[in-house]
Amino acid sequence: LGAGGTELTLELPDSAQRCFHQELESGIKFTLDYQVISGGHYDVDCYVEDPNGKTIYQETKKQYDSFSHHTDIKGVYTFCFSNEFSTFSHKIVYFDFQVGDEPPILPDMNNRVTALTQMESACVTIHEMLNAVIDSQTHYRLREAQDRSRAEELNGRVSYWSVGETLILFVVSIGQVMLLKSFFTEKRPSSGGAGT
Repeated sequence: LGAGGTELTLELPDSAQRCFHQELESGIKFTLDYQVISGGHYDVDCYVEDPNGKTIYQETKKQYDSFSHHTDIKGVYTFCFSNEFSTFSHKIVYFDFQVGDEPPILPDMNNRVTALTQMESACVTIHEMLNAVIDSQTHYRLREAQDRSRAEELNGRVSYWSVGETLILFVVSIGQVMLLKSFFTEKRPSSGGAGT
């Protein structure tokens, strides 16, 4: 994965697992957000391991979650998504992996000894609100994709059910016509071997 942040949507076949690795320095904050967009019951297993192989986060059959952690040691951190509990459900998972704190909006903001001016305070507030809007838009886009997937799946089921009902209706109709026809068909006696 790249430094800073990574957003990906991955396909997770049934009985499969996908892992990602990121080398991090000590004392760095990282955040992992994920959500299942489609497939099965919209759930997935997720775990995160530190460079020593110690599990620092583990959840099973979650639809979505967020995990933040400050690294204690330098090395390669691994996070994995698993669909091994599912034998036939193909999943699509979105995740956002952010490393480090966001840089300050104003230069030397962390080292200032004076209070922010009204204009600077307004800029910081607007920036924070825009970040909240971006997060909300991402959440709503994911929900829309999830709802679209459910609607398409339901539409497919309704279509197949309708085709099945139509075929059954035709078979029953033809059967009834043939049955009624057999009631009103005059049965002629078969001519025997007697000659005139």
